[in-house]
Amino acid sequence: MKFTKMQGVGNDYVFVNCFEEIVTNPAELSRRISQQHYGVGSDGLVLIRPSDQADFAMRIFNADGSEAEMCGNASRCIGRYVYERGLTDKTHIILETAGGLRQLWLTVHDKKVQNVRIDLGTPELNPRRIGVDLPGEIVLRHRLQVLGQTMFITAVSMGNPHCVVFVRDPELTDLPAVGPLLENHPIFLNRTNVEFVRIIRRDMLQMRVWERGSGETLGCGTGAAAAVVAAVLCGLADRTAQVHLPGGNLEVNWNAEDNHVYQSGPAEFVFDGVWLAD
Repeated sequence: MKFTKMQGVGNDYVFVNCFEEIVTNPAELSRRISQQHYGVGSDGLVLIRPSDQADFAMRIFNADGSEAEMCGNASRCIGRYVYERGLTDKTHIILETAGGLRQLWLTVHDKKVQNVRIDLGTPELNPRRIGVDLPGEIVLRHRLQVLGQTMFITAVSMGNPHCVVFVRDPELTDLPAVGPLLENHPIFLNRTNVEFVRIIRRDMLQMRVWERGSGETLGCGTGAAAAVVAAVLCGLADRTAQVHLPGGNLEVNWNAEDNHVYQSGPAEFVFDGVWLAD
């Protein structure tokens, strides 16, 4: 099976072109191919597929084999993949995901994609639609006890669930200890992604992320979007902000006119390969 490894701000995935390849058990393949040392090593597996309602469709599986609804970085990578690998000549692409349809705009120079902008849609704040077992119409700075610490969480869905926690310094957060406890906390009915966010200034945030099903990653596109939405709701940031992640920077705009969140960032090829395992 041929594959391509790509990354956006260090959030790396194995991409398979399902116009040419057949994947019969993607959950198992994702667990095996994502392993460091024994596999390719990645945050998960992405299948690029035909769509009846869009230009292309995406299925994405986390490193533990669970299927995710949406991924901003993987979506941007698909935009570059389908253009530079000759699957389309469009620079405006509609992508079908389990979290809904997403639009991509490619910035191209000399037939190379320099940047990808994505419309991540309208943030969902209702806990019942996010999958958060709490009353009310919004989860805003809700108090939660974890490892004897009081944390204030804000819940946002960008097609997938996020729990945003504002901290003084994300680098001091013990992610391997705290991340799994929040990801699997009983109030999150389908588990959750977790973002630890520092406000540097109103147009600049710093973030570390614990991704549902994959653990700590170098970046999360939907997580960066959720962080900006949460920061705006808490009165801490403007609607346009740069988010600094361990793997790079993303530009996020929560547009006041259409209520959609737009994000711009890199999408990079790493290498092509052939998976020979049974």
